[in-house]
Amino acid sequence: MNERQGGADERRQNLIKLASAVAFIAVAVVVVLIVVSQNQGSDSGGDSSDLDGIAEVKQELAGIPQNGMVLGEPGAKVTVLEFADLQCPVCKGYSEEVLPQIVENQVRSGEAKLSFRNFVIIDEQSIPAGAAAIAAGKQGRGWNFVELFYRNQGAERSGYVTDEFLTAIAEGAGVPDIDKWNRDRESKAILGEVAASTREAQELGFNGTPSFAMEGPGAEGTEALGTPESAGALESAISSAAG
Repeated sequence: MNERQGGADERRQNLIKLASAVAFIAVAVVVVLIVVSQNQGSDSGGDSSDLDGIAEVKQELAGIPQNGMVLGEPGAKVTVLEFADLQCPVCKGYSEEVLPQIVENQVRSGEAKLSFRNFVIIDEQSIPAGAAAIAAGKQGRGWNFVELFYRNQGAERSGYVTDEFLTAIAEGAGVPDIDKWNRDRESKAILGEVAASTREAQELGFNGTPSFAMEGPGAEGTEALGTPESAGALESAISSAAG
């Protein structure tokens, strides 16, 4: 009897180990595919004179309220916090491969709203990029700026994040008052927001981008989620946070 029980326990442990290994491989494969797919297009990015995706971004976000860097209905039960670096190629991958499903389903329906938070991890150019996004958010075009930046992202640490590039993104995103946007993005207050959200990400225990956290009636405060391996996993986390 004890031998049979011992054998069953060993089989259960082996199954648990196998399931864990499969889950790890699945996440790794998704991340690698995203990085590879985005690196293939990075050589053509960072060009302020030839922006891609202006019409697509406008269509994707049409009709969804924006308030600062929050996308979605103000009364949505769940807030999804995304901590990201605009220069991060994996963040670009998530913006194109994972988040559109969330935007079209949970955000557009009013179930959840997305809050973009800068998490500077690449280099110092991510600071003015993040400040430029927040400044666009002051005029209701924050998410347009973020999404258009990703679609035109250049090679990491290549020096493409210039004033000329940021201005082209702001204009393509439909920021109505570029003079005000220029003043705002250089202000101490907005640069301070970039630093504050970076600290917030670190306090939540994040060390990579994009990282997500949840707030809602089914969550305990701000619950760190990490990096979901798929849109389905993120949708499940939203449902749990909704209570």
